[in-house]
Amino acid sequence: MEQTFILKNPDSFNLVHIFECGQCFRWNIEADESYTGVIKAGVINVKQEGKDFVFTGNVEGNLQDIIRDYFDLDTDYAKIKERLSKVDEYLKMSIEFGDGIRILNQDLWECIISFIISANNNIPRIKKIIDRISKAYGKKVVFRGEEYYLFPSVEELSKASIEDLRGIGLGFRDKRVYNTTRIIKEDKALLDNLKQEKSLEKVEEELLKLDGVGEKVANCIMLFSLKRFDVFPIDVWVRRVMNDLYIHNEDEEKVSKREIKKLAEEKFFELPGLAQQYLFYWKREQGKGA
Repeated sequence: MEQTFILKNPDSFNLVHIFECGQCFRWNIEADESYTGVIKAGVINVKQEGKDFVFTGNVEGNLQDIIRDYFDLDTDYAKIKERLSKVDEYLKMSIEFGDGIRILNQDLWECIISFIISANNNIPRIKKIIDRISKAYGKKVVFRGEEYYLFPSVEELSKASIEDLRGIGLGFRDKRVYNTTRIIKEDKALLDNLKQEKSLEKVEEELLKLDGVGEKVANCIMLFSLKRFDVFPIDVWVRRVMNDLYIHNEDEEKVSKREIKKLAEEKFFELPGLAQQYLFYWKREQGKGA
């Protein structure tokens, strides 16, 4: 049964900024500029009406509670932005550009597999692969007369062979997804332990044991599903913006991740992950217009 929830005039909430900043892969824009997404709880559409946002969804559970958790509504982003904006003019400018970004609370299992798939990949292709996996192994949900498919559970995805995954189009990632699914299926406490572990180093250490999870993917998983704002994922855009603004090496490829992370930890307090997201979104969008 469909539910509706209206979010009244929220602070720091922009649909384009949230869904197009590279953190999620199952939200798509509609003809009316609303967005429809598939999350663990079901299917949700959100449309801006004036200063309010109308959520409609076919979900398991209370829609309002799901929205509050998923969109991180209890975090004071205005306070965070005010603090980070004082770092320097560059960060202030990037925050103004991506003013409505919020870090979503995504399902850990889905986030792990999604970011393994994201390695050396582009967002349109990542979305298609995840949709194909979901259609092949996930549960069907009907919303507004359309069929959607939830991301498969560990048990459901474990039914896929390496050949099955290759047929879906994972390429070299097929074995990695297959192996990681089996690791998580066999260690039933792993996901809960990752959620409860306080030590950033221990969480990263455990994630790096998963096939297909390198440092950048581990950092993305921690930021986008474990609310670890103290990580700093580095990709080509982040390396570029950090070099352009702060390091000024003539050959940006010679700038080490260690140098970037050290700088981020010194400049961005305990919030480098959020600073990274503002800088990443700003630099990538500027790059599109170049």
